[in-house]
Parts: sequence; C-alpha cells; structure tokens
Amino acid sequence: MTGLCARLIEMSTIDTLLRCGRDQDTAIAVPDGAVLTYARLRAMVHDASLRLASFGVAPNDRVAIVFPNGPEAIVLFLAAANVATACPLNPAYKEAEFRFYLEDTGARFMLAPRGDGADARTAMPEGSTVIEGEIDDSGRLSLESRGSRSDVRTIVPRDPDDIALVLHTSGTTSRPKRVPLRHRNLTASVANIVESYRLGPDDVSLCVMPLFHVHGLVASALATLAAGGTVAVPRRFTPMMFWPAARQARPTWFTASPTPHQMILMRTEQNRPAGTERLRFVRSCSSALSPELMARMEARLGVPVLEAYGMTEASHQMSSNPLPPDPRVPGSVGRGTGVEIAILDEGGSLVPNGKPGEVGIRGPNVIDGYENNSEANLASFTAGWFRTGDLGTLDADGYLRLLGRIKELINRGGEKIAPREIDEVLESHPAVMEAVAFGVPHPTWGEEVAAAVVLSEPITEKALIAHCRKVLAEFKVPKHVHIVESIPRTATGKVQRRFVAEHLTPR
Repeated sequence: MTGLCARLIEMSTIDTLLRCGRDQDTAIAVPDGAVLTYARLRAMVHDASLRLASFGVAPNDRVAIVFPNGPEAIVLFLAAANVATACPLNPAYKEAEFRFYLEDTGARFMLAPRGDGADARTAMPEGSTVIEGEIDDSGRLSLESRGSRSDVRTIVPRDPDDIALVLHTSGTTSRPKRVPLRHRNLTASVANIVESYRLGPDDVSLCVMPLFHVHGLVASALATLAAGGTVAVPRRFTPMMFWPAARQARPTWFTASPTPHQMILMRTEQNRPAGTERLRFVRSCSSALSPELMARMEARLGVPVLEAYGMTEASHQMSSNPLPPDPRVPGSVGRGTGVEIAILDEGGSLVPNGKPGEVGIRGPNVIDGYENNSEANLASFTAGWFRTGDLGTLDADGYLRLLGRIKELINRGGEKIAPREIDEVLESHPAVMEAVAFGVPHPTWGEEVAAAVVLSEPITEKALIAHCRKVLAEFKVPKHVHIVESIPRTATGKVQRRFVAEHLTPR
C-alpha cells in the first residue's frame, strides 16, 4: 500500500481528501468554464460549509443535492458531507420520485441550481429549506436561501463513524434500500482506487458518469482529488460531448459503464483520436463489459481497458483488472482491491475455486448495514461477509467472474442458467451491439430462455439462434430473440433485465 493510501485510511474523513493537492495545481476544470486550483477549492468548500451551517444545517441533518454534473455537484457534496450528511438525487426525477426519496432520507434541506429543480422543490416537505447554489465561470460560488441565517465561524469536525453520504440501491428488483456510507467507508474506497490505478498529481479524469451515484462521485471525482489530480467535469454531460471535452481536457483516464463506452466509440472512426494523447487506461464498471467491446475499445483507443466491479454498499469499488504488466482477464472483473472476496454457498460456507456461488465481500469500505432495514440486513450479512446477490466464480489467481444476479437465474427444468453467459455469446456476433437474456414462463420446463438484442446491422432471429447453437448447450439456446431499438438501463448503466422480461413476455 502506498503512503498516500495509508494516510487516507488513517485520516478517514472526507475533508482530508483535499489535502494532497498542491495549492497551485488544478483540482477541478470545467471545459470552457471555471478552473479551480486546490487552494481555491479548499477555501470554497470551507466557505460553503460555514454558509450551510449558517442556514441551520446541523451535523444530524440530511441535505438533498439536486444538481446535474458540474463543479457544484462536487463542491456542494464536499461541503454537505463536511457539516452533515449528503443525499445526492437524480435531477431527472419527477415530483413523485423526489417525494419518495426526500421522505425516505428525512432531508429537510435541499441544495438546488438557481431557478431550477421545480419538481424537487414541490416535493420538499413543509418547513424545509431550499438553498440555491451556483459557481460562475470565474470560479465564484454563491449560496442563497430565503431562510433565516446566523453568524457561524466554526463547524463541528466530522468523525470517521459519521455518515457522510446516503444513497439508495437501484431498486430494479425490489424497493430501494437506504445505504448509509460513513466517512471511513468512503476514504477506504478512495484509497483502494488510488492505489489500484496508481493515480497521482499528473492524472486528469474526465467525468463521464453521473455525480449522484458512487461510480462518478467516488471513482471519477473523489479518487482523483485524493491523488492531487484534476477532475475535468463538463456541465450536464452527454456522450455526444465526450470528444470535444477530451480534446480540451486531454485526460489520462476515464471511467464509465459499457453503454457510454459504446456511444463514445461510435462517435469516432479514428484510432487514437485527438484527445487520447495522454490517455494511459480506461476503466469500465457498473455493468458487464463484453470481451468484444473491450477488444474494440483497446484497438481504437490504444490503451488497456480495465473492467472493475463495484456497488453502492461497498462505497463503489470491490475488484478490478490490474494495470499492465499484470494480466487483464477479459470477461472477469479482476482481483479484490483492498477487499476480501469469497464465493459462498446458500448456507454461507466457502466454496472451492472454480465453483459457482454467491459473491461475498468484506473490508473497511463495506457498509455496516442498511438503514432501518433489519430484514435486509439479516438476509445480506453472514459470518462477517456481505452477500452481494451476484453469482460468480473465483479462479486460482483470484480473478472474479460474474455470472449474473442470483434472482435473475433462469431455471429451465431444474437447470440453472446464468443469463450473462448467453448475453456474451450473442454479443460476440458482429451484428449485435447489445444483448440481454431472460427467462419466460413455459408450461413444461417452468422457464424457457429468450433474449433481446440491439443490432448494428441487419440479421434474422433464425441466424442469431443458429449462432448461439454453435456455442451453447441446447437447453441454454434462446428459443426467441427479440430485435429491439434499445435496452433499458438504470442511470448508472445497469441492465434492467426484469423490465425487459416483463415487457417482452407474452400475456
């Protein structure tokens, strides 16, 4: 472990992450906008923390943050976590969704863009306070509220055990669960990421993922800042903006889920296009990366593509394929990164290498438990292991391969089929851009295999089934392949497999 990582874990509060940056170095850069040095960022976060406290924000409060990507999302997260608990929310939510998340977190303060966020404002409980924030192109932060204000000169220091961030699980298979991430969880995860990718002051991360989820917030932003590097954060980012932003920011790395990666590749036909001059690796996380897409990315961008494995309950990263010269294993999510990984049977006992079972994790970045959810905690923790709900195998070298969500396994006459295996076979066909397999009811077998695909060129269902039959045992071959325009995903790029199954299953 590097000295930096050891210090971060020892310090164990979010405010310490900004101490590694040199005063004159750029911490946050907005393409065609504000540039914040570390000295300016530290002063801005300190000032914003005092302002929040002056508006009545106390250590036990929850502060909702409703900002699209931009410098405000980073600065105000740091300030909110410095004085209370930050609760970032997707600014694209509608009023009913905001109402659920605001009530569930108990947030009575909300940070929002000036004159924006109407649905979020309407959903705020009576008596709550809205604080408007903005960073202009000169790098000046303004915070305003119609609520009362007092004179606050100091803030209460945070403790490593204090909750810095509250997020929710994606809720694609059940009601979203509330995930409390403590300062020590986040700093441990940040330290693991810094060490995994040898991040340092010369690194520039181009922020592609939303900053209201752990992928963008912890990997793109906090880990880069902890290493003293630069976070390039375009406002309201879309994949169409990637190459113009890359040409300006000249990133050394970026991280995204496979869908943005695919969209980024579609927008250039050049190898090593302008904007990749300083690129040293690309990271993929939040959803399975097909070996075919990985190979295309490496050929086009000319750098290693490192697939990683993360989840909210682990403050993001749990494993990753390593940088060269260590081997990258296509189709795997690499080795544990400061996190112990095991494969468990139904009773919680360890299974031998190569045998499938539920992925279990433990480490300082993993939550102690869900908030106010004893039933979920009982089901999710066994003998110190957090049960991820993912099916996987470990090889003798510690590389983890994910086979799918246990709840999404297809049970065909007692044969348990991992849908991800079928996805990969379909995606290996050059005409298929994306694929998602799922089970549909069958009167004899209980379930039968079906799939949906997004095509890059015309091909028939019959030809795709024949392609699968060359590789898969007959019981795994899809009986129907639906050709669709797109596959629904969550904001972080996770396939909503059950939604696809429900939409395409005959009634």
